[in-house]
Amino acid sequence: MMVYGVALLSGCLLLGMVIGEALGVALRVDANVGGVGIAMLFLVFASNSEKFKTLTEGAAGGGITFWSAMYIPIVVAMAARQNVAAAVDGGVLALLAGVAAVAVSFALVPILSKMGKGPASADQEEQGAA
Repeated sequence: MMVYGVALLSGCLLLGMVIGEALGVALRVDANVGGVGIAMLFLVFASNSEKFKTLTEGAAGGGITFWSAMYIPIVVAMAARQNVAAAVDGGVLALLAGVAAVAVSFALVPILSKMGKGPASADQEEQGAA
């Protein structure tokens, strides 16, 4: 039942692209602003939503899980094809925005890692150290 995963993926992609185009128009940029990333967020939220729990069980759930897992490498591949030389030609602000995004991402890794462990894991680590 991969078709449910493809349907959810395409719905999220279409909604993300429409919002990205609307953001581009609102910001007066002749481009889609974050449509693929917005679509990825919609897919993550939708596949983990309580409303879709009945769809994510059984054979249909395999399709949704498969396409949810495949979407992140697809986004990375799409981002890799971006023209870095054009960004460098864009000036210091483009470089500063890129460096800032990477720095913030690196800074958030330990914070998110601690949040992911939860209180049960922290208690187990303390008992293991004693």
